[in-house]
Amino acid sequence: MSRSKEPRFSERLSTAANAKKAELEKFRAKSEANDAAFAERQAAQRAISVAREARAAERKAAQLARDAQEAADKTARAAAEQAEQAARDADAAEQASREIALEAERKAARDARYAARKARTHKR
Repeated sequence: MSRSKEPRFSERLSTAANAKKAELEKFRAKSEANDAAFAERQAAQRAISVAREARAAERKAAQLARDAQEAADKTARAAAEQAEQAARDADAAEQASREIALEAERKAARDARYAARKARTHKR
């Protein structure tokens, strides 16, 4: 084999550099064609992200509104329960005072009978 047919080192380097340049230009041509599609996809993804964040904010606002409503309802129920308890306590106090008055009346009637019986036995 003759050495003249084999490429020299500098020729191999230049061939490799030319191949790299060709590949790079090929890649750039593809990326330029895809830039419009890429930008379009990016815009669509941003729009989806914004819509997702808006829905999340709406859900959070609705949850806060529900929490506030539940707190208001809970406060109203507590106030109503306190009013009912106060009414029950007043009824119980009134019933107790009636019972005391009735018991005092019964004791007075019993004492009157006892005094009348004593008076009858002392007269004889």
